[in-house]
Amino acid sequence: MANRTRPTLEKRAKERARQDKRKQKDERRLTAKGTKTNSPRGEGEEDPDIAGIVPGPQPLPWDDEEEEVV
Repeated sequence: MANRTRPTLEKRAKERARQDKRKQKDERRLTAKGTKTNSPRGEGEEDPDIAGIVPGPQPLPWDDEEEEVV
């Protein structure tokens, strides 16, 4: 009987350690999710990559360089 109890106790200890680790991971994820921001800019600031772009068709960048062929 002494041989059977030791593996059982070891299994329980491993499972408890797994549960504790999983719990710590979940807590870490929740705190990271709460502090995470999607943008390094402040609230209401415009993205510099798309500043000045209006919805809809955009003017072609080379239209002003070429002469009109008639």
